[in-house]
Amino acid sequence: MIEAITVLARISSDDIIASVLNRNGHLTGRGNRWTRERVTALRSHHRIPCYKPDEQPPWINLTDAAAYLDISPRTLRLAIDRGEIPADHPFADGPWVISRDILESETAQTLARRAQVRPRKPAVLLSEKHLNLFSST
Repeated sequence: MIEAITVLARISSDDIIASVLNRNGHLTGRGNRWTRERVTALRSHHRIPCYKPDEQPPWINLTDAAAYLDISPRTLRLAIDRGEIPADHPFADGPWVISRDILESETAQTLARRAQVRPRKPAVLLSEKHLNLFSST
């Protein structure tokens, strides 16, 4: 639990950490639900630094990392699943945590270039012969 909170504290406030812990069914040592105050107390006791949103942290979540690389979050998630990009995911129902240094690596840049040169197929049929499939009413 301490390691997971350490990872989450890199990108999240104590409120968010408490909600992730509760959503994943984790209780405190006394069987209580997590609150901001309880997370703060645990962090303070174990000297875990708190998240500072004003600074540019060395860690970011999956959505922000994908935006940084200018690729979709799904593309980045698939690369993580393949082992191309290392990331931490302490809870099944919680955020991914990725180092900014990893995003600067040649592997991440290659992934971004590969994703951007692939032809994208539209989700909607553009052919005129298929237009009559849709009702005009």
